[in-house]
Amino acid sequence: MLVSDSIYGKHIVEGVLEELIVSKPVQRLKGIHQGGASYLVNEKWDVTRFDHSIGVMLLIKAFGGSLEEQIAGLLHDVSHTAFSHVIDFVLDCMDEDYHVKIYDHVIMESEIPFILKKYGYDCKNIVQSKWEMLERPAPGLCADRVDYTLRDMHQYGYITLESVHDFLDHVIIVNGRMYLDNIDSAEWFVKTYYSEVIDFFMNPLNIYGYDILAKTLKLALAKNLISLDDLLGTDEEVISLLSSTEDDEVQNLLKRIHCNVKVKEDQLDYDLHRKNKVRLMDPSIIQGTQVVRASSLSEKVKNMGIEAYEKASKGMYLKVISY
Repeated sequence: MLVSDSIYGKHIVEGVLEELIVSKPVQRLKGIHQGGASYLVNEKWDVTRFDHSIGVMLLIKAFGGSLEEQIAGLLHDVSHTAFSHVIDFVLDCMDEDYHVKIYDHVIMESEIPFILKKYGYDCKNIVQSKWEMLERPAPGLCADRVDYTLRDMHQYGYITLESVHDFLDHVIIVNGRMYLDNIDSAEWFVKTYYSEVIDFFMNPLNIYGYDILAKTLKLALAKNLISLDDLLGTDEEVISLLSSTEDDEVQNLLKRIHCNVKVKEDQLDYDLHRKNKVRLMDPSIIQGTQVVRASSLSEKVKNMGIEAYEKASKGMYLKVISY
């Protein structure tokens, strides 16, 4: 199989990875937008969980990760429900981790264990192992965090492909963990990361879309118009279910989610206040035999972290101009 990625280029994928890619759980991710409700209010915000999962797999491969860790990277998001993290606002999951809570169940109830067994792999060993190139606690670097940041910011015009590749040239792997080899690359990535989690995730239009869609889903679940199992379909399948209901409250909320909505940030006269999970970035740098946090070397990194924390903690105050 030839895989073509917007960031990492073309790669030949075969064997267990190829079979996993064409499996139903992974193919479903083509219909799950990474930005949750974002594509409903801005059609250009269209990166999918499939794009990201392929990217994480290829990034791990590029940095010498084992085939097992590449598999884990490919599969790490298969439990995301329709509209990704919107479900966390529906169910009040403050850590935005509902997909993590259901991950083992979704994997084990799918065809994935059978595919892995066919190639001699133990499913539980792969999905339950701590792959440190794939995922590390914030504020460190990992393939998941690096890929979604670079992918979104490149796709939405914040950074160039040249700058992406230049950054990746300065990533080094030590004992399976991601580090950087200079402070300039750290400053660039921290700035880019906060463009993602503050400027994009907390974009007023994004906040609006999340809020109204979460309210719609919460109402539909409370009225038994849809079930949590329905949310293991695609975005469009769930939208279709919601649209087919005859419930006036659900229909009125749905009508408020479209690409012509106009909103703005307004802390004094606001219709909505919402907070996202606080996400911080402070990558480690290798200096000789020492590992040093970027914030201890750079006032820029330190100050960006303080500013991002304050903005995320305060949340977004939103005024709806028209819907």
